[in-house]
Amino acid sequence: MRHVLSALVMNQPGVLAHISQMLASRAFNIDSLAVGATENPSFSRITFVVNGNDRVLDQVRKQLEKIVTVVKVLDFSTKDYVERDLMLMKVNTQGGGRSQIKELTEIFRARIVDVSPDHVMVEISGRESKIEAFIEQMRPFGILEMVRTGRIAMLRDAAFTVDGPVGDRPVGDQPGVESPESAENSESA
Repeated sequence: MRHVLSALVMNQPGVLAHISQMLASRAFNIDSLAVGATENPSFSRITFVVNGNDRVLDQVRKQLEKIVTVVKVLDFSTKDYVERDLMLMKVNTQGGGRSQIKELTEIFRARIVDVSPDHVMVEISGRESKIEAFIEQMRPFGILEMVRTGRIAMLRDAAFTVDGPVGDRPVGDQPGVESPESAENSESA
């Protein structure tokens, strides 16, 4: 089973390296990884996908909990959430087919963002299944190059934020795994 996890971490150099090294040293494979700033410049958000059963997920959570710079961890897999992946792709147009590529691009709600005599560059975002389906439709034309961002996700119903500045956390308070319900309850308090 694929698990989508999101970790709110302190925005400091080396945090991503520390987390990815910890996962690699324990033989956890990361299928997708995306990192970026949040609404609070003190924090970054890491969204990653790991493949495995509930035991594997439990081990990943426990290991993440031990990292001091990790503030919160949440497994989105059993929650109601929206996910997106962004991809840029160069598709060969030398053998013709430019109009077919344009038509498929419109059907998939993608955009042609660059045109050259030999290829077009397409931007597409959406769920992983949509991206994969688009890739399969472009293969017959000849995919010259493609790059993907990795998955990002947000809960539909609860905010995944920090309750106050990090400086307000008591010394020695170990960050842990929080459910959306506990995040919701702490925000309304």
